[in-house]
Amino acid sequence: MLHERKFQVFLFVILILLCTTSYVSPPIALLLGLIVANVSGHPFINYNHKATSLLLQFAVVGLGFGMNVNDALTAGKEGFFFTIVSIFSTLILGYFLSKWLSIDKKISHLISCGTAICGGSAIAAIAPVIKSDEKQTSVALGVIFILNSVALFLFPAVGHLLHLSQHEFGLWCAIAIHDTSSVVGAANKYGAEALQVATTVKLARALWIIPVALLTANIFKNKKSKIKIPYFIGLFIVAMLLNTYVAEIATIAPYILAFAKVGLTVTLFLIGAGLHYKTLKSIGIKPLLQGILLWGFIATASLISIIYLL
Repeated sequence: MLHERKFQVFLFVILILLCTTSYVSPPIALLLGLIVANVSGHPFINYNHKATSLLLQFAVVGLGFGMNVNDALTAGKEGFFFTIVSIFSTLILGYFLSKWLSIDKKISHLISCGTAICGGSAIAAIAPVIKSDEKQTSVALGVIFILNSVALFLFPAVGHLLHLSQHEFGLWCAIAIHDTSSVVGAANKYGAEALQVATTVKLARALWIIPVALLTANIFKNKKSKIKIPYFIGLFIVAMLLNTYVAEIATIAPYILAFAKVGLTVTLFLIGAGLHYKTLKSIGIKPLLQGILLWGFIATASLISIIYLL
């Protein structure tokens, strides 16, 4: 038993080190994580969620050192209309799907918020507001993470198939992929401009956690709940400002950006390593179906809008 544990830890550490090299892309890192979760197991599973959250925040702030404020503002303004329409149409559709599929009200609302705003971060912020229990939160997170994993491979392939420009793809990623990690991973694979547009629009979208959480507190009649504000978005803005207006930053910015991309790759490995088949099995078909239908709606509607309205 001790030897098995040592081998498990050894393999896990070796794979993390491999993910820090240029040989492993973000999608491959996610795939390696899924394999290790279901073959040898995650030796540090109790720390996985915390480590993933911290690494993702570090990576997002680091990516700010590769972006220009003026370009970011242009992308943010363009994505603003799409953000408002997509968020509220997804939440409304999620409500009707929960009625149609007879899904637990709290699970359904968490899936809808995760799809509409920013995946796991939105679920983590909304869960205490509606006072969901551990199982309800886990089911919603499981649905979102499964679809995120698919998106990381599917979106770049569809983008190339439809000959989307870097700008179009970045905007589509930010609107239609749930979690920031998968948005950045898919956009990074597509190109530098796609990465800048996707990251900026996605983080602006994440700020909608606050008004949606306030609305949720009223709907669920729980006005005393504390709402978690994603402070790392502020640090991302500071990083962009430094990169744009402080000339001295230019010498170290490429190194920070490189470390951020490594952090993202390791984050996706850890996300995959947390998705054991038992977790997936416990989700149930109805919540997964709601997640797929909502995702299909937002991905298709946003893609059509970007192609024909921009």
